[in-house]
Amino acid sequence: MHMSDLPEELTPGERIRIMRERRGMTRPVLAGLVGRSTDWLKKIENGERAISSHAILLKLAFALDVTDLSVLTGPAGAAQPVSTGRLFHPASTAIWSTLLERGTRPPAPVPAGMTAATYAADVDAGWRLWHQAANNRTAVGNIAPDLIRHGEALARSAGGDDRRTALVGLASAYRLAQQVIAYIGPAEAVWMLGDRAMAAAADADDPAAMGAAAWNLANTMRAVGEHEGAMLMVTTAADRLRPHLADGPQHWRGLYGALHLHAAITEARDGRDGMAWNHWDTADKVAKSLPAGYTELSTVFGRANVDLHAVSVSTELRSSGKALSLADEIDPDSIPSTERRTRLWVDAARSHMHRGDRTAALHVMGIALRISPETVRFTPQARSVAAELWRKSPRAMRAETLELAEAVGITTGV
Repeated sequence: MHMSDLPEELTPGERIRIMRERRGMTRPVLAGLVGRSTDWLKKIENGERAISSHAILLKLAFALDVTDLSVLTGPAGAAQPVSTGRLFHPASTAIWSTLLERGTRPPAPVPAGMTAATYAADVDAGWRLWHQAANNRTAVGNIAPDLIRHGEALARSAGGDDRRTALVGLASAYRLAQQVIAYIGPAEAVWMLGDRAMAAAADADDPAAMGAAAWNLANTMRAVGEHEGAMLMVTTAADRLRPHLADGPQHWRGLYGALHLHAAITEARDGRDGMAWNHWDTADKVAKSLPAGYTELSTVFGRANVDLHAVSVSTELRSSGKALSLADEIDPDSIPSTERRTRLWVDAARSHMHRGDRTAALHVMGIALRISPETVRFTPQARSVAAELWRKSPRAMRAETLELAEAVGITTGV
């Protein structure tokens, strides 16, 4: 982004707001990445407060992927290059390029011997890899482009039930790729994947596939602050699935429960305690109706994930004592996903930070980092904890917080 793309008369605060919105980033996320409060950033953007620190300006530019500081300062500020490698991941570029192939390159052929059934199995294997690999974005990013190409080729060439199977698999592949580039890819790519997943699921006329696509798309909506739209998305999808629960496959119930867990987190982020726990209770009842050990493949809905979401709901509601008490009751090894197991520790760290216990937060963030470095490095909540630890830790903890900040990729030298 160059300074000439913005009107000269804009204030630095207005420029920051515009760049943040173009990135599809919420105020809390950006504020956390630079180690400041949401209220602080709001006042900056509204012109109620000026930025007096050059270091903070550099951190904002870095977080917003601005390559020249003058984009934020305007004509009065000196041009200064800014390194923006923080959230770069090669998977993002590869997936974005694959999406742009449609209509610009000849369609890829279906690989020899591939059928709709074998393709669906390949996509399922991709989801298992996503939940098992420590560096899941790298592992799945290596296969996601081909999963998209092959699914699109099958959907074009197959007919009847095979085409429907291919479309369901393709919708799942789009969702998997969306998981890979969440928080790191161009906002346009994230939204495009969500839209294509929903379109493929609707074309297949598969309620479960549409529910799963809604779950993913609502995640994207919530990440940019569209909580009302996210709630409408997941509750509509749940209502669509409900009539089929008695006679449908088990994974339809699993998706129904996952949609309610999504709603529980969204309500909790808005501070609606009662509504959040109502949705969690519904998901809890679904989990109890399923066989012991059941886990839905993509959302990993099941008993362990419901218990994990109780910790997350409590954390979002800033009920730190309850969150930590619930976390103590969970066996981390029971969570069938490396990513979700990592998020348990991140939620524990957030709750420790809410209580002012930075030593405990640093300890559990270290555990999270060892389990899944990429989940910590590319998840806004984890990055926010690392940034706040670096900013607020006492001198005795500086070496350890610096090590965490550098591992996560937080800018610490400015």
